[in-house]
Amino acid sequence: MVLLCPSISALKKLISICERYVEAHGLRYNVAKSELLVFRAKNKTYNVPTLKLNGTPLKQVQSFKYLGHWVTESLKDDLDIERERRALCIRANMLSRSLWTNYTQRAYGVLRTQYNNAFRGLRGLPRHCSASGMLAAAQVDSLSAIIRKRIASLLQRNKPRASM
Repeated sequence: MVLLCPSISALKKLISICERYVEAHGLRYNVAKSELLVFRAKNKTYNVPTLKLNGTPLKQVQSFKYLGHWVTESLKDDLDIERERRALCIRANMLSRSLWTNYTQRAYGVLRTQYNNAFRGLRGLPRHCSASGMLAAAQVDSLSAIIRKRIASLLQRNKPRASM
């Protein structure tokens, strides 16, 4: 659960309402997992009083993860972009290192289309632009070229060496 409030006094009221609710329903909050984040405007400092939940002070943090996304006190998306960049890197490495040899044209076509659409999205290009044109303009290999190069590299590494 996330409580968003325009002021500390409003947050205190919401916390009080939440405390009364859980008490009335035989529930309790895990204070160890509860955190306080104050969104900060540029060049402003805030004196935030200690806020308590069930008598325990809330830990103030600079960022937290909510529904899989990082929220920061500065409202910048850098942490979330870094998380996505790492995930993309892992997936791209997996794809580029795969040497599929037994697949249907349909499965390959769907993967190729997604590769092209992802590239269009990253470059802010319209969905109807030519895939070969956009990849050539960006000097990026097509999915077919990547797979051919990987197969050639594997074959080259496994080629028997001439004995002397």
